[in-house]
Amino acid sequence: MRPVSSWGRLTALPHDVVELSDRAALAGQLPRHRPGIAHGLGRSYGDVCLNPGGTLWRTAGLDRFIAFDQTTGRLSCEAGVVLREAQDLLLPRGWGLPVLPGTRFVTVGGAIANDVHGKNHHATGTFGDHVTRLRLLRSDGEEIVCGPADRADWLAATVGGLGLTGLIADVELQLRRVPGSWLESETIAYAGLDTFLALSDESHPAWEHAVSWIDCTSGAIERGLFLRARPAADQQGDWRGRRLALPFAPPLSLVNRLTLKPLNRLYWLMNRRHLGKRVVHYVPFLFPLDAVADWNRIYGPKGFYQYQCVVPREAAGAIADMLAAIARSGDGSVLAVLKTFGDRWPGGLLSFARPGITLALDFHNHAGLDALFTRLDAIVTAAGGRLYPAKDARMPRAMFEAGYPRLEEFLKYRDPGMSSAMSRRLMGS
Repeated sequence: MRPVSSWGRLTALPHDVVELSDRAALAGQLPRHRPGIAHGLGRSYGDVCLNPGGTLWRTAGLDRFIAFDQTTGRLSCEAGVVLREAQDLLLPRGWGLPVLPGTRFVTVGGAIANDVHGKNHHATGTFGDHVTRLRLLRSDGEEIVCGPADRADWLAATVGGLGLTGLIADVELQLRRVPGSWLESETIAYAGLDTFLALSDESHPAWEHAVSWIDCTSGAIERGLFLRARPAADQQGDWRGRRLALPFAPPLSLVNRLTLKPLNRLYWLMNRRHLGKRVVHYVPFLFPLDAVADWNRIYGPKGFYQYQCVVPREAAGAIADMLAAIARSGDGSVLAVLKTFGDRWPGGLLSFARPGITLALDFHNHAGLDALFTRLDAIVTAAGGRLYPAKDARMPRAMFEAGYPRLEEFLKYRDPGMSSAMSRRLMGS
């Protein structure tokens, strides 16, 4: 047994960690160690990738590329391949992954199990939309091969299925043509929810990526930065980014009630320098936090929660209500992100992204958060919204059931040998 934590660093409880590296031997390994859950790089913020006191099947060793068709853009690889490694392989060949989440340090299996989205949901949907074949190993050794045209019900259950239908062994993905690594970007200062929505609507036809940062300390969107990008017509040369690191966690969170307003103002002032258009490399635009290794340590030894919700567009007022509740509480976030999802509904039975507006905020862990989260939960539920399981560590079971109406359908595909802290919290086993 050894202690394992997720990216939120809320706990570090003992797990029986089983390293997987030979996909030919997987069918014989799983039955010997169940119940368990797959664990890639552990970048989920909450407990979806944890199984305290039980087995974690570490998939980082399943990191081999199997086949790549340069003509069709079909890539076959094992589930432990990291998105960064895939991009490094593909971009020089004129291809790229259609969907990239907020960090490159995610495995392909984790991206499918959480059906991750990027800043371009309106253009390309979610990661699971581009899976053309998937090989799933059940904990009893059964193998299931599924895809959009073959056993599509198993694909729908596994995409966004939180690792609970079995262990993803290898996959085939449909890539897309890309001109290079550089983006034409534009940063626009704005204020007000209506202005944000207007900018989003204006951007979606012509700009592939769109996202915004807001200062959430005022109770309204008095300061915001809207960022949008698309492939640059003039591709630049090589890019060498610098990566900083936090060598240790401070004894207290550096983000707290005393520092929230100054840090938000500092972020605003630093990024106002980049107003207007410029050409940027895709890495700092799509993955700004990857520039600081172990950035999660800034929240100190108690860790942090991320609260990410989506509400329907017609319930946009819920976003304003949430920001007002956060300001009244005295809590808040330095990295408050607001964006809209496109019109496509997800294919996964438990996938998060749906048409609407999504708000994500980080909160340092302290005793007073429960009351705020209860209030935010009520606003989201009343608006017909839901929370993102990949980021969650405390959602009430009733809220999960209300937000994911296809849960009963999903449970028919549940592997009884797969169990996580999240599944026990939200599904009872």
